[in-house]
Amino acid sequence: MMRNSRTGAAVLTLALTMALAACGGGEDSAKKAETRAGATGGSSLTVSVATAALQNLPRTVTASGTVSAWEEVPVGAETGGLTATGVFVDEGRYVRQGQPLVQLNDALLQAQLRQQQAAVQTAQANAARDDAALARAQELKERGFLSQAGLDTALANQRSSQANLAAAQASLSETRTRLAQATIRAPVSGLVISRSVTRGQIVAAGTELFRIVRDGRLELDAQVPETELGLVRAGQSAVVSSDEVGETTGTVRIVTPEVNAETRLGVARIALSGGGFRPGMFARARIQVGDQPAVTVPMASILYRENRAGVFVLGTDGRARFRQVVVLSRTTDRAAVSGIEAGVRVVVEGAGFLGDGDRVTVAAARPAAAPATRAPAAAAKK
Repeated sequence: MMRNSRTGAAVLTLALTMALAACGGGEDSAKKAETRAGATGGSSLTVSVATAALQNLPRTVTASGTVSAWEEVPVGAETGGLTATGVFVDEGRYVRQGQPLVQLNDALLQAQLRQQQAAVQTAQANAARDDAALARAQELKERGFLSQAGLDTALANQRSSQANLAAAQASLSETRTRLAQATIRAPVSGLVISRSVTRGQIVAAGTELFRIVRDGRLELDAQVPETELGLVRAGQSAVVSSDEVGETTGTVRIVTPEVNAETRLGVARIALSGGGFRPGMFARARIQVGDQPAVTVPMASILYRENRAGVFVLGTDGRARFRQVVVLSRTTDRAAVSGIEAGVRVVVEGAGFLGDGDRVTVAAARPAAAPATRAPAAAAKK
């Protein structure tokens, strides 16, 4: 009975080999088929292995997020109830600190200013008159021609006129301030990203009219997993990219101390150095966090099963088990991964033909090939 089973297996292997050869697979395909058939039939597949090692490799943390303004400055009206007679800037314009943005109707304030100026002049004249009256009263008091009550009255009149002058000057200063506020100016230099005022609009006090990105500086609020957040530091360089505007460089400005309890993500704010990025855009970042210790395996040992990376780990029982890993970074021939420990043996050559739990045989190390020797010319002629 056992002999019949072996004969059937041999016939099946021979048929599979002939079918592959007929389809154009060639001798190599036939050999692979025989090897795979032998492995599934109970024999072991010969493979080569490598040991996962702990190395210091340049580490890159990838993150994504939304582009936002480094500092958004709202611009509003301090004086209310006036009509906008002129709007001088629009969205997308870069303005300088102190530049006029909106002009409000100041005709009433101009009239009040003239009225306050006249009131100040009247108060100044009254103060000058009472100063002279006080001086005469003091002189008459010293000569004995004026009573103390008369001197006190002159002193009170002089103080009252000085107070009236101060009140008139304060009212004039208030009117001048309100008149200056009728011209709304940029509080900082930066890029205008929104405008909510139109000509002819009656502007109420405190109404937001513009929003300015201070100095035009933008940054990416990169969402970093909490497992990698500790690697990110202020001052590290990054490359920020977007499908719409391409790439630009950036620098990590700050790493926020809070991690979102639901998403388990922290925020690294990356200051952008340029590019055509705009607030609200989606972008990705590659943050260079320097050399970090990581478990590395040969690139050839990494396979993808169901769109997930993994390696075959050789167990003590001689069977290969598929272990999922996360590829952290790559070099020319090795990759840094998480999910396995340093020191485990992973299958390199022959990993693509394995199934989970297959028994394998580790191939012996190949000796270095001897250099070929050239035949003597005489032998060649013979």
